[in-house]
Amino acid sequence: MLDRRRAATSRVDPQVGQADPEVGFPRPARGERFGEVQRERGLVANVLCLAESDFGDYAQTDKPLISVGAWAQYFLDNFATVAESVEAMQDSPFVVVSPVLPNGRAAAVHMSLSDPSGDSAVLEYLGGELVIHHGSAYTVMTNSPIYDQQLAINAYWELIGGDRMLPGTINAADRYVRVSYLLNSSPKFEGRMAVASVFSIMRAIGVPLGMEDPDHPNISATLWRSVSDHAARRYYFESTLQPAVFWVDLANLDLSEGAGPMSVKVDGPDMLAGEISGALKPSEAFNWMWP
Repeated sequence: MLDRRRAATSRVDPQVGQADPEVGFPRPARGERFGEVQRERGLVANVLCLAESDFGDYAQTDKPLISVGAWAQYFLDNFATVAESVEAMQDSPFVVVSPVLPNGRAAAVHMSLSDPSGDSAVLEYLGGELVIHHGSAYTVMTNSPIYDQQLAINAYWELIGGDRMLPGTINAADRYVRVSYLLNSSPKFEGRMAVASVFSIMRAIGVPLGMEDPDHPNISATLWRSVSDHAARRYYFESTLQPAVFWVDLANLDLSEGAGPMSVKVDGPDMLAGEISGALKPSEAFNWMWP
Protein backbone atom coordinates (compact mmCIF):
# COMPACT_ATOMS: atom_id res chain seq x y z
CA MET A 1 0.00 0.00 0.00
CA LEU A 2 1.32 3.42 -0.94
CA ASP A 3 -0.62 6.52 0.03
CA ARG A 4 -0.33 9.76 -1.91
CA ARG A 5 -2.31 12.03 0.38
CA ARG A 6 -5.39 13.73 -1.17
CA ALA A 7 -4.86 11.74 -4.33
CA ALA A 8 -4.58 7.98 -4.28
CA THR A 9 -3.58 4.85 -2.44
CA SER A 10 -2.15 1.82 -4.10
CA ARG A 11 -0.30 -1.39 -3.52
CA VAL A 12 1.70 -4.04 -5.30
CA ASP A 13 -0.01 -7.40 -4.94
CA PRO A 14 1.10 -10.64 -6.62
CA GLN A 15 -2.38 -11.87 -7.51
CA VAL A 16 -4.82 -11.65 -10.40
CA GLY A 17 -8.38 -10.46 -9.87
CA GLN A 18 -11.80 -9.61 -11.21
CA ALA A 19 -13.74 -6.38 -10.73
CA ASP A 20 -16.84 -6.45 -8.53
CA PRO A 21 -19.17 -3.41 -8.79
CA GLU A 22 -20.70 -4.10 -5.42
CA VAL A 23 -17.59 -2.50 -4.00
CA GLY A 24 -15.75 -1.33 -7.13
CA PHE A 25 -12.42 -3.17 -6.99
CA PRO A 26 -10.74 -6.42 -8.13
CA ARG A 27 -11.22 -9.64 -6.23
CA PRO A 28 -9.32 -12.91 -6.77
CA ALA A 29 -10.51 -15.04 -9.66
CA ARG A 30 -11.11 -18.01 -7.35
CA GLY A 31 -13.63 -15.98 -5.36
CA GLU A 32 -12.01 -16.88 -2.06
CA ARG A 33 -11.28 -13.54 -0.47
CA PHE A 34 -11.04 -9.80 -1.00
CA GLY A 35 -7.55 -8.45 -1.58
CA GLU A 36 -8.69 -4.84 -1.59
CA VAL A 37 -11.91 -2.93 -1.18
CA GLN A 38 -12.97 0.62 -2.08
CA ARG A 39 -16.17 2.04 -0.64
CA GLU A 40 -18.21 4.63 -2.54
CA ARG A 41 -17.55 7.14 0.27
CA GLY A 42 -13.80 6.79 -0.15
CA LEU A 43 -12.64 4.34 2.53
CA VAL A 44 -10.11 1.87 1.07
CA ALA A 45 -8.78 -1.39 2.53
CA ASN A 46 -5.73 -3.26 1.18
CA VAL A 47 -4.74 -6.77 2.29
CA LEU A 48 -1.24 -8.15 1.74
CA CYS A 49 0.63 -11.31 2.70
CA LEU A 50 2.40 -11.21 6.09
CA ALA A 51 4.13 -14.49 6.93
CA GLU A 52 4.34 -13.58 10.65
CA SER A 53 0.59 -13.05 11.00
CA ASP A 54 -1.11 -15.11 13.74
CA PHE A 55 -4.84 -14.69 14.31
CA GLY A 56 -4.88 -16.97 17.34
CA ASP A 57 -6.92 -20.10 18.07
CA TYR A 58 -10.54 -19.36 17.19
CA ALA A 59 -11.63 -22.51 19.05
CA GLN A 60 -10.64 -20.82 22.33
CA THR A 61 -13.03 -17.85 22.07
CA ASP A 62 -16.70 -17.12 22.57
CA LYS A 63 -16.61 -14.14 20.20
CA PRO A 64 -18.24 -14.26 16.75
CA LEU A 65 -15.99 -15.58 13.98
CA ILE A 66 -15.20 -13.88 10.67
CA SER A 67 -13.35 -15.38 7.71
CA VAL A 68 -10.05 -13.73 6.82
CA GLY A 69 -11.56 -13.36 3.36
CA ALA A 70 -14.27 -11.08 4.78
CA TRP A 71 -11.96 -9.14 7.10
CA ALA A 72 -11.51 -6.14 4.78
CA GLN A 73 -15.14 -6.25 3.67
CA TYR A 74 -16.27 -5.87 7.30
CA PHE A 75 -14.77 -2.39 7.53
CA LEU A 76 -16.26 -1.22 4.26
CA ASP A 77 -19.71 -2.52 5.27
CA ASN A 78 -19.69 -0.81 8.65
CA PHE A 79 -17.51 2.34 8.59
CA ALA A 80 -16.90 5.41 6.45
CA THR A 81 -13.52 6.51 7.86
CA VAL A 82 -10.28 5.11 9.22
CA ALA A 83 -10.95 6.70 12.62
CA GLU A 84 -14.31 4.94 12.93
CA SER A 85 -12.70 1.63 11.97
CA VAL A 86 -9.88 1.94 14.50
CA GLU A 87 -12.23 2.98 17.30
CA ALA A 88 -14.41 -0.07 16.68
CA MET A 89 -11.39 -2.37 16.98
CA GLN A 90 -10.22 -1.15 20.39
CA ASP A 91 -12.19 -4.09 21.76
CA SER A 92 -12.35 -6.37 18.76
CA PRO A 93 -15.91 -7.63 18.26
CA PHE A 94 -14.81 -10.81 16.47
CA VAL A 95 -12.01 -13.32 15.93
CA VAL A 96 -10.55 -13.80 12.45
CA VAL A 97 -10.49 -17.37 11.13
CA SER A 98 -7.66 -18.16 8.71
CA PRO A 99 -8.23 -21.39 6.77
CA VAL A 100 -5.58 -23.43 4.99
CA LEU A 101 -5.05 -22.40 1.37
CA PRO A 102 -4.56 -24.78 -1.59
CA ASN A 103 -0.79 -24.45 -1.13
CA GLY A 104 -1.14 -26.08 2.30
CA ARG A 105 -0.50 -22.90 4.31
CA ALA A 106 -2.90 -20.85 6.37
CA ALA A 107 -3.79 -17.45 4.96
CA ALA A 108 -1.43 -14.98 6.70
CA VAL A 109 -2.08 -11.31 5.95
CA HIS A 110 -2.11 -7.79 7.33
CA MET A 111 -4.26 -4.86 6.25
CA SER A 112 -4.07 -1.13 5.65
CA LEU A 113 -6.95 1.34 5.76
CA SER A 114 -7.01 4.83 4.23
CA ASP A 115 -9.61 7.52 3.55
CA PRO A 116 -9.96 10.85 1.67
CA SER A 117 -8.79 12.86 4.70
CA GLY A 118 -5.28 11.34 4.45
CA ASP A 119 -5.78 9.22 7.57
CA SER A 120 -4.24 5.74 7.50
CA ALA A 121 -3.92 2.63 9.68
CA VAL A 122 -2.07 -0.69 9.48
CA LEU A 123 -3.64 -3.69 11.25
CA GLU A 124 -1.71 -6.85 12.13
CA TYR A 125 -2.57 -9.89 14.24
CA LEU A 126 0.55 -11.03 16.10
CA GLY A 127 0.39 -13.86 18.64
CA GLY A 128 -3.39 -13.70 18.48
CA GLU A 129 -3.49 -9.99 19.44
CA LEU A 130 -4.43 -7.12 17.15
CA VAL A 131 -1.74 -4.45 16.74
CA ILE A 132 -2.77 -1.15 15.11
CA HIS A 133 -0.57 1.65 13.80
CA HIS A 134 -2.87 4.64 13.26
CA GLY A 135 -1.97 8.00 11.75
CA SER A 136 -1.31 9.82 8.50
CA ALA A 137 2.42 9.03 8.77
CA TYR A 138 1.82 5.35 7.94
CA THR A 139 1.71 5.67 4.17
CA VAL A 140 3.60 2.56 3.01
CA MET A 141 2.93 -1.16 3.55
CA THR A 142 4.59 -4.12 1.85
CA ASN A 143 4.94 -7.62 3.38
CA SER A 144 7.36 -9.03 5.98
CA PRO A 145 8.69 -8.22 8.52
CA ILE A 146 6.08 -7.04 11.03
CA TYR A 147 5.36 -3.32 10.86
CA ASP A 148 7.28 -2.29 13.99
CA GLN A 149 10.42 -3.89 12.59
CA GLN A 150 9.80 -2.42 9.16
CA LEU A 151 9.59 1.07 10.63
CA ALA A 152 12.90 0.50 12.44
CA ILE A 153 14.61 -0.70 9.24
CA ASN A 154 13.30 2.31 7.34
CA ALA A 155 14.51 4.69 10.08
CA TYR A 156 18.03 3.27 9.67
CA TRP A 157 18.01 3.92 5.92
CA GLU A 158 16.65 7.43 6.45
CA LEU A 159 19.80 8.16 8.47
CA ILE A 160 21.97 6.94 5.59
CA GLY A 161 19.99 8.98 3.07
CA GLY A 162 18.44 7.59 -0.09
CA ASP A 163 20.38 10.01 -2.31
CA ARG A 164 23.52 8.09 -1.30
CA MET A 165 22.37 4.48 -1.35
CA LEU A 166 19.18 2.39 -1.16
CA PRO A 167 18.74 -1.39 -0.59
CA GLY A 168 18.09 -3.00 -3.94
CA THR A 169 16.85 -6.58 -3.48
CA ILE A 170 13.33 -7.79 -4.25
CA ASN A 171 12.48 -8.63 -0.63
CA ALA A 172 9.66 -6.69 0.95
CA ALA A 173 11.79 -4.83 3.51
CA ASP A 174 13.98 -3.35 0.77
CA ARG A 175 10.99 -2.46 -1.38
CA TYR A 176 9.42 -0.68 1.60
CA VAL A 177 12.54 1.45 2.05
CA ARG A 178 12.70 2.37 -1.64
CA VAL A 179 9.00 3.28 -1.79
CA SER A 180 9.27 5.37 1.35
CA TYR A 181 12.23 7.30 -0.05
CA LEU A 182 10.63 7.85 -3.46
CA LEU A 183 7.32 8.92 -1.96
CA ASN A 184 8.92 11.45 0.36
CA SER A 185 11.36 12.76 -2.26
CA SER A 186 9.12 13.15 -5.30
CA PRO A 187 6.98 16.26 -5.89
CA LYS A 188 3.45 16.29 -4.46
CA PHE A 189 0.93 16.34 -7.29
CA GLU A 190 -2.86 16.46 -7.41
CA GLY A 191 -5.48 14.95 -9.69
CA ARG A 192 -4.31 12.86 -12.65
CA MET A 193 -0.67 13.78 -12.06
CA ALA A 194 -0.91 12.30 -8.54
CA VAL A 195 -2.20 9.04 -10.00
CA ALA A 196 0.60 9.03 -12.59
CA SER A 197 3.15 9.70 -9.86
CA VAL A 198 1.92 6.79 -7.75
CA PHE A 199 2.03 4.41 -10.72
CA SER A 200 5.58 5.54 -11.55
CA ILE A 201 6.77 4.77 -8.01
CA MET A 202 5.07 1.37 -7.98
CA ARG A 203 6.58 0.43 -11.33
CA ALA A 204 10.00 1.36 -9.99
CA ILE A 205 9.81 -1.15 -7.12
CA GLY A 206 7.89 -3.99 -8.81
CA VAL A 207 9.33 -7.52 -8.95
CA PRO A 208 10.05 -8.71 -12.53
CA LEU A 209 8.04 -11.58 -13.99
CA GLY A 210 9.59 -14.98 -13.33
CA MET A 211 11.31 -14.02 -10.08
CA GLU A 212 9.97 -15.83 -7.03
CA ASP A 213 10.89 -17.75 -3.89
CA PRO A 214 8.58 -20.77 -3.33
CA ASP A 215 9.49 -20.86 0.35
CA HIS A 216 8.60 -17.18 0.77
CA PRO A 217 5.31 -16.47 -1.08
CA ASN A 218 5.58 -12.76 -0.26
CA ILE A 219 8.63 -12.67 -2.56
CA SER A 220 7.17 -13.21 -6.02
CA ALA A 221 6.60 -11.44 -9.32
CA THR A 222 4.33 -8.41 -9.44
CA LEU A 223 1.26 -9.40 -11.48
CA TRP A 224 -0.75 -6.22 -11.01
CA ARG A 225 -0.71 -2.67 -9.73
CA SER A 226 -3.77 -0.77 -8.60
CA VAL A 227 -4.53 2.78 -7.49
CA SER A 228 -7.61 3.91 -5.56
CA ASP A 229 -8.38 7.60 -5.99
CA HIS A 230 -10.38 8.41 -2.85
CA ALA A 231 -11.60 11.84 -3.93
CA ALA A 232 -12.55 10.95 -7.51
CA ARG A 233 -14.11 7.62 -6.44
CA ARG A 234 -12.12 5.89 -9.15
CA TYR A 235 -10.24 2.59 -9.17
CA TYR A 236 -7.29 2.08 -11.55
CA PHE A 237 -5.80 -1.26 -12.51
CA GLU A 238 -2.70 -2.26 -14.45
CA SER A 239 -1.90 -5.88 -15.28
CA THR A 240 1.75 -6.63 -16.00
CA LEU A 241 0.48 -8.85 -18.86
CA GLN A 242 -1.41 -6.04 -20.61
CA PRO A 243 -0.06 -2.82 -22.18
CA ALA A 244 -2.80 -0.47 -20.94
CA VAL A 245 -4.20 0.92 -17.68
CA PHE A 246 -7.95 0.65 -17.17
CA TRP A 247 -10.26 1.96 -14.47
CA VAL A 248 -13.77 1.98 -13.05
CA ASP A 249 -15.62 5.11 -11.97
CA LEU A 250 -17.75 4.11 -9.00
CA ALA A 251 -20.35 6.69 -10.07
CA ASN A 252 -21.05 4.50 -13.12
CA LEU A 253 -21.91 1.42 -11.03
CA ASP A 254 -25.22 0.33 -9.59
CA LEU A 255 -24.42 0.12 -5.87
CA SER A 256 -28.03 0.14 -4.74
CA GLU A 257 -29.32 -2.47 -2.29
CA GLY A 258 -30.06 -5.72 -4.08
CA ALA A 259 -27.85 -5.00 -7.09
CA GLY A 260 -26.18 -8.23 -8.15
CA PRO A 261 -22.43 -8.88 -8.44
CA MET A 262 -20.69 -8.29 -11.76
CA SER A 263 -17.20 -9.07 -12.99
CA VAL A 264 -14.77 -8.80 -15.87
CA LYS A 265 -11.92 -11.12 -16.81
CA VAL A 266 -8.71 -9.13 -16.42
CA ASP A 267 -6.24 -11.09 -18.57
CA GLY A 268 -8.77 -12.54 -20.97
CA PRO A 269 -8.90 -12.47 -24.77
CA ASP A 270 -10.26 -8.89 -24.87
CA MET A 271 -7.91 -5.97 -24.28
CA LEU A 272 -9.09 -3.67 -21.47
CA ALA A 273 -8.28 0.05 -21.58
CA GLY A 274 -9.82 3.24 -20.28
CA GLU A 275 -13.06 3.29 -18.27
CA ILE A 276 -14.52 -0.27 -18.31
CA SER A 277 -17.72 -0.18 -16.24
CA GLY A 278 -19.60 -1.05 -19.43
CA ALA A 279 -17.58 -4.25 -19.77
CA LEU A 280 -18.76 -5.69 -16.44
CA LYS A 281 -21.10 -8.66 -16.74
CA PRO A 282 -23.43 -10.33 -14.18
CA SER A 283 -21.66 -13.04 -12.20
CA GLU A 284 -22.39 -15.48 -9.41
CA ALA A 285 -21.87 -14.56 -5.79
CA PHE A 286 -19.09 -16.39 -3.98
CA ASN A 287 -18.50 -17.85 -0.55
CA TRP A 288 -15.88 -16.75 1.98
CA MET A 289 -13.02 -19.11 2.79
CA TRP A 290 -13.73 -21.22 5.86
CA PRO A 291 -11.99 -24.17 7.56
